[in-house]
Amino acid sequence: MGRADLDPRLLNDYQRDFPLVPRPYARIAEDLGASEAEIVERYAALQAAGTVARVGAVVRPHALGVSTLAAVAVPAEDVEDAGRRIAARPEVNHCYEREHRFNIWFVVTAADDPALRRALAAIERDCGTPVLDLPLLEAFHIDLGFAL
Repeated sequence: MGRADLDPRLLNDYQRDFPLVPRPYARIAEDLGASEAEIVERYAALQAAGTVARVGAVVRPHALGVSTLAAVAVPAEDVEDAGRRIAARPEVNHCYEREHRFNIWFVVTAADDPALRRALAAIERDCGTPVLDLPLLEAFHIDLGFAL
């Protein structure tokens, strides 16, 4: 299977029901008629290109550690730099720009509340602006799979 055929299958077919086996990439390779190394290489290339942010599990909020939705308001000329620094933090995912006074939004995850507070404080120091912390009050399940 060529790259042109493989990438769409990797993006579409494994958003749900990712193989929960010791070697998931080998299972995907078997399903798609490719090598395990090729599957790992293609996922890494898709991630490096920014096509996917990450390959990993989505778990119920607070099942493993804690998290919060957060935002900062930075000057327009600083958005790209601040967003890049925030997104580079290991505790941060889903970092994106919004057309709002609070123009960078992100999710922070940590093992426990003290670690979460430390991460938010570090982002405040780094950005030089307060972080708006919007903790989860009521959970809703939203299917994050999208047909590409």
